[in-house]
Amino acid sequence: MSRRAHVPRVFVETPLAVGEVIELADAKRHHLATVLRLDSDAAVTLFNGDGHEYGARIREAGRKRMTLAIETRDTPERESPLSITLYQAIARGDRMDFALAKAVELGVTAIRPVFTERGKVKLEGDRLAKKQAHWQAVVESAAEQSGRLVCPPLQPAINLAQVLDEDAHADALRLMLAPTATTGLTALAKNTRMTLLIGPESGLSEAEIASAEAAGWQPITLGPRVLRTETAGMAALAALQSLWGDLAG
Repeated sequence: MSRRAHVPRVFVETPLAVGEVIELADAKRHHLATVLRLDSDAAVTLFNGDGHEYGARIREAGRKRMTLAIETRDTPERESPLSITLYQAIARGDRMDFALAKAVELGVTAIRPVFTERGKVKLEGDRLAKKQAHWQAVVESAAEQSGRLVCPPLQPAINLAQVLDEDAHADALRLMLAPTATTGLTALAKNTRMTLLIGPESGLSEAEIASAEAAGWQPITLGPRVLRTETAGMAALAALQSLWGDLAG
């Protein structure tokens, strides 16, 4: 088995360099010390999104404090050549967690939760803030477990109308899954920069699809069967990575 199978990986939001000693945030310390029961001298792999991963060892493992000494730096090739921003309609409970985790595993570059017309989840204020923090933990965990060298940014949730007004991705291939679409991915010209819009459990409304098309989004289909919202993004990302990215066929 590979080294990654034995050594836990931890995402940290701090600069890393060989020879330095860092202190872990409490949530990360709790996971290593209490859940995994690691003690002094145990090996840990760190990454912070700078394109490298760092081999470290636990120097101090106390009840309230854990420090790690960084020993090595490696630069494996694990990030996809594709830049894909996923706009995922907010789904209920575990469905959203599943969609986010699988998107990270499949190499997505950034994620933005989206409120849609037919979406069943209503969040605002403290409830939205707590849910956003929960989703962030899901994304970080998926990045750690899948061997990513970066943790895809999880952007604040917004309404679909705001997404369609944005011009940040004007130079990207903008794709949305739509039940009425007749164009498949293989009919599209290769592109390495794209956005992908996935609707909620009940699908995007006709008005939303029309507005998205008017804003330059291309309706696409993945085939004759209806996919659930947590499956659709995973299937589309896997297809894109297989066609143009680094997912071996």
